[in-house]
Amino acid sequence: MFEQKLISGMKNFNQFIHVLLALALGVACVMVIWDFGVRATDAWNAGNATSGFFHALASLFILWTLSTLISAEMNYLLTGRTSVRVFVEVAMISVIREMIVQPVQVVSTPGGHDAGFSPLHYGLLLAALLVIGVVYRLVSDSRQDETVTEAKKP
Repeated sequence: MFEQKLISGMKNFNQFIHVLLALALGVACVMVIWDFGVRATDAWNAGNATSGFFHALASLFILWTLSTLISAEMNYLLTGRTSVRVFVEVAMISVIREMIVQPVQVVSTPGGHDAGFSPLHYGLLLAALLVIGVVYRLVSDSRQDETVTEAKKP
């Protein structure tokens, strides 16, 4: 009897935590959109539209990550399951963001290429993106197989 109440209470508490997480992700999205607008406006007013645009684009990659997490949270609240694919997507988005931001940071710092561009680091980012892409493909294919299997059930 006590265990049943404890489990029920923990399930309700877990549901409450996930609702709070969903709300926090929504607030974070609004803040990132605000940050994007501020960065784009500041870059435009400073006359440095190219560099500012890429920094603002980095904010949009964060928004993309948050959107992926919101989708995962909605899926969890509806089904009670979380897909591994979500974490692979977040890793992929993060690496792509770093690949775009790093060259812009190097060019925009005094000293240019001498300031800190590392071809080895960039090559490792490319290799990481390739590995994450392969993992994403494998995870996506297995998920489609599950969907086809579930659709065939009577």
